[in-house]
Amino acid sequence: MKNKTIIALLLVISYTGAYAQTTSDTTIKTYEQQIAGTQVAFKMVAIPAGTFVMGSTDADKNHPADESPAHKVQISAFWMEEHEVTYDEYILYQDESSDTDPKPDGITRPSPPYIDFTLGMGKTGGFPANSMSQYAALTYCKWLYKKTGIFYRLPTEAEWEYACRAGTATKYFFGDDDSQLGNYAWYAGNSSNKYHPVKQLKPNPWGLYDMLGNIAEWTLDKYTDQYFELLKANSVNPSVLPAKKSPITLRGGHFRNPSADLRSAARLKSNPVWNARDPQIPRSKWWNTDAPFVGFRLVRPVNQPSAEEIDKFFDRYLEPK
Repeated sequence: MKNKTIIALLLVISYTGAYAQTTSDTTIKTYEQQIAGTQVAFKMVAIPAGTFVMGSTDADKNHPADESPAHKVQISAFWMEEHEVTYDEYILYQDESSDTDPKPDGITRPSPPYIDFTLGMGKTGGFPANSMSQYAALTYCKWLYKKTGIFYRLPTEAEWEYACRAGTATKYFFGDDDSQLGNYAWYAGNSSNKYHPVKQLKPNPWGLYDMLGNIAEWTLDKYTDQYFELLKANSVNPSVLPAKKSPITLRGGHFRNPSADLRSAARLKSNPVWNARDPQIPRSKWWNTDAPFVGFRLVRPVNQPSAEEIDKFFDRYLEPK
């Protein structure tokens, strides 16, 4: 009971500061973000404010226990990247390691992900960046803020599911029939055990590509199997702040998963085994050496936080745990 109380205290029903957004701005528009000094750009899709039922209902009879009980949740407007962060974007950050903050050093520098790129899973050309820890994904967000002057971060679980469902209430955003999944997602049934360049398949109703499959996506939230027990009806922008670097929740499923793991409500718990071959454990914070199925996409709050609030946000998430 004590542990449950502690977890409950971490549940933020309506966050402020660096998390702040607004439900009053319903006129936000999709835009393209250029990364200064490069030819690389990415599209940020406008996601309207709204209310939805988060989690799995009794209609999905075989859902795991950690997806229920479902609750109605209110989400403020925000922007979400139309596809997973690609190597074309992420490699700019890697190549500027001398300017990276926090800086890799002789002990905690990134060890390379163990991926055989000759198998057809490439880097440039629209392939999703992968194998990074949540820590590395967030340092990319911090680097991007310094390059663009705009605060980008990872989505919360609630934001991710809201954007994925795009106004739908079925198992998948296209309905309940998983025979249609191959039109929208790279998964075990069609991926040939590889991730693929983004935007090769159909988007969801809000124009977001690869929300299901291809690469599982980091969220901001601590993983707890009690998430929906703690969630209250009509919560506003809920999030569970992590007290340590693991476990964290990922969403969307990936190219090695069966169809059931790609449902809109499906959750994935991060696993320390992903780092088992990292020679720098426990010091390394950067790479998941055995997780080519893990990546991320960006969101941007409608209200730009102050510089002080942004610094506090990154300090909170990037401080040693």
